[in-house]
Amino acid sequence: GFIASDMTSRNSSTQLWLITHYHENGSLYDYLQRTALDVDTCLSLASSIICGLVHLHVEIFGTQGKPAIAHRDLKSRNILVKSNQQCCIADLGLAVMHSQGSDYLDIGNNPRVGTKRYMAPEVLSEQIRTDCFESYKKTDIWAYGLVLWEITRRTVVNGIVEEYRPPFFDAVPSDPSFEDMKKVVCVDQQTPVIPNRLFSDSVLSALAKVMKECWYQSPSARLTALRIKKTLKKLNNSVEKPKLE
Repeated sequence: GFIASDMTSRNSSTQLWLITHYHENGSLYDYLQRTALDVDTCLSLASSIICGLVHLHVEIFGTQGKPAIAHRDLKSRNILVKSNQQCCIADLGLAVMHSQGSDYLDIGNNPRVGTKRYMAPEVLSEQIRTDCFESYKKTDIWAYGLVLWEITRRTVVNGIVEEYRPPFFDAVPSDPSFEDMKKVVCVDQQTPVIPNRLFSDSVLSALAKVMKECWYQSPSARLTALRIKKTLKKLNNSVEKPKLE
């Protein structure tokens, strides 16, 4: 997060400095390339991302308040991994804000923004309700399900783990076009294949269920960030209890 900013002059040119935290693990995308996860780490990464998304999505009132924010470009490259295996969400360049007080929604000119591979069906088909803030939160949930799929694939179960692959790696080219994604996601209504091995672990099986509920074609049928946060908290508690006995 933000630490400080400064303005300095060097060789008669003005430099604007922005100082932020440094996370040496890099992005979740980088981290998953080189790291196979255990179930605890998988759950820690997934839980911390959804906590961040809940914080963005919720409007907080008061002197230390904030508007509700939808990210609109959530993906593993825009999530940083801290040294304690917790994640933080980065790159809010395409985010939209909404405040109940003003009811103002700033989305710019193009509703079809973000990374094509992670776009929800209603964005690809241009059916999204651009005047409704809730619509953008639902696209974040679709993308969260894809990130969760990336994380769980890299989680070891019974000594088995897949190589890192991006969502829809087996269905579209490495740099897919809108039309590529639209055919797979909207026309064929495909979702990423969940490895069968995940269902032999109770935690990963529960995460697979969450994923599926992020991928409904109908945005209103998808889970909310808060609902996912509560589900994962319950999951965390069920994992921790046996350790205390």
